[in-house]
Amino acid sequence: MAKVLAAMSGGVDSSVMAALMKEAGHEVIGATMQIWSGDATVKGNVHGCYGPEEDEDIADAQHVADVLKIPFHVIDLRDEYRKEVLDYTCDEYCSGRTPNPCVKCNRTVKFDAFVSKARTSGLDFDLLAMGHYVRVEYDKPSGRYLLKKARDNNKDQTYFLYGLSQAQLSICVFPLGDYIKNEVRKKANDLGLDVADKAESQNFITGGYSILFEQTPIEGPILDNKGNELGRHKGIPFYTIGQRKGLGIAAADPLYVTGIDAEKNIVYVGAKVDLYGDELTATELKWIAIDKLTEPMQVQAKIRYRHSAADAMITPDNDDRVHVKFTEEQMSITPGQAVVFYNGDTVIGGGTIE
Repeated sequence: MAKVLAAMSGGVDSSVMAALMKEAGHEVIGATMQIWSGDATVKGNVHGCYGPEEDEDIADAQHVADVLKIPFHVIDLRDEYRKEVLDYTCDEYCSGRTPNPCVKCNRTVKFDAFVSKARTSGLDFDLLAMGHYVRVEYDKPSGRYLLKKARDNNKDQTYFLYGLSQAQLSICVFPLGDYIKNEVRKKANDLGLDVADKAESQNFITGGYSILFEQTPIEGPILDNKGNELGRHKGIPFYTIGQRKGLGIAAADPLYVTGIDAEKNIVYVGAKVDLYGDELTATELKWIAIDKLTEPMQVQAKIRYRHSAADAMITPDNDDRVHVKFTEEQMSITPGQAVVFYNGDTVIGGGTIE
């Protein structure tokens, strides 16, 4: 049996994960990240991963740890989270790109800074257990740890973890990878955990992204593809490729954001047909199933978490750049978002859409 650090968020998934680790006979230490450093008066309609409700989540995690009779610690990662996730997110939006803060958080905070700070805080553990819906397997022929889709396809979170290194995957345990979500809630009920029916966080930030910006974004023109001004935008950080709602433009046919020019402070709109494309370039590459891409490879590529993976050919451009050519056109290919490559259930790797 191993010494396991169970990352507990106060939600049902991580709570059941910790319980399963204890049931398996491991020596379990519970810990949660403290990341909220904002204004306690911030309000939102939906609970966010980053928000003033954090105290409630920490209390829930502490209560679960008490029920499971395991030690519990709070790891202060406020500075690391602001630098790695919040500042990055703000910079990306202000440059006209649409970031993926979850991908960034997983790679640099949850699986890196959290582990490092837990160790320097004096916690002794061999493995890191997380409540993500993914599976990890060691492949002897390649000598690599493989990241694979979860049994529950609706909850699969491999898209957010493509950036993990072999060293990170080697110490990770994901017990929920073989569970369906309703089985997890039933398990929590059977254990008598108060979080069994707790709602999941639906937003990245409680109160919306506006709290990230030190200065109010500058308004500017909304243009069609002929350069005609159709309206005014509230600031480019509040727009993303494919967006339809909130444009404030009356038109005979639906309009969508088709482009963003941060330098000129322009948001471009057009018809739905203008959103489709069959290729992209990706940078900031991370590989899991292979060491690096040396020749063209047929894969299924996913350009957003809720998009279906689509057949594509990926071709190396240089050491940190690939060209992705889809068999069929995809809607709303968005700079800043992650594109993740699969071979069936196995994650090959991924990168950032340029």
